[in-house]
Amino acid sequence: MNIHRRHASALVAALGLALALPASADVLANINSRKKLRVATDMGIPPFGMLDGSLQPTGSDVEVARALAADWGVEVEFINTTGPTRIPNVNTDKADVVISSLSVTEERAKVVDFTKPYSFIRTTVIAPVADKSVRDWGDLKGKSIAVVRSTMQDVELTARASALGINVVRFDDDATVITAALSGQATYVGLGDPQMKAINQRAGAKPFEAKLVIKQFPIAMGVKKGEPALLAKLNEWIAVNAKSGKLNALYRKHHGVDVPAELLQP
Repeated sequence: MNIHRRHASALVAALGLALALPASADVLANINSRKKLRVATDMGIPPFGMLDGSLQPTGSDVEVARALAADWGVEVEFINTTGPTRIPNVNTDKADVVISSLSVTEERAKVVDFTKPYSFIRTTVIAPVADKSVRDWGDLKGKSIAVVRSTMQDVELTARASALGINVVRFDDDATVITAALSGQATYVGLGDPQMKAINQRAGAKPFEAKLVIKQFPIAMGVKKGEPALLAKLNEWIAVNAKSGKLNALYRKHHGVDVPAELLQP
């Protein structure tokens, strides 16, 4: 078969390029080879991830990552991230796995593979423990609920406001809502569990508690699509530690509540 010299040169160049391109990555093999697990974790969302007084990582997600690495016999390296960069970090190979309060949503599932849930986040209507007037949603009729503007709590409660007969009062940030609760300006507040914990750290003898659940989301680890071996091994680890109670113990240590049993099915 005759091949024109120009075509032959192009074929050689194409083959060279193909050989130069890296093969499809096997993230689990890379973890085992380097003896290091790179974990994308946001250190700015206590109590999931934060820095302690010595500027060392701590929090429920941090402890999960450390336990995982220890069981696998590898070192853990935290890749500090923010909410928007969690998934890009695994999809650009800067991290091997996201362990960072990553709630499971349909949109995210289009660009990352989720493990089984290992944790959860919920938002609730909270009020002082001493307030015994609210036992169900009907008890909120005529009451005002403080929220942070444009949060999921705002969206959910605003959608229900007319039917429930409630007044949604919006503040600009968590710190302002927390101050309103502690000062008595707001008796009923729509916040996530982490913010309730922040309130109770300062509430002294007048603590708050969750009265009604607005919504809760399972939290899972995220990995780059096309990594079945890594996904399977992570799911195996989660199943073992869900059954043993370790995952719930780590969550309760930092959040003060249990992970719903139905979310931690081995």
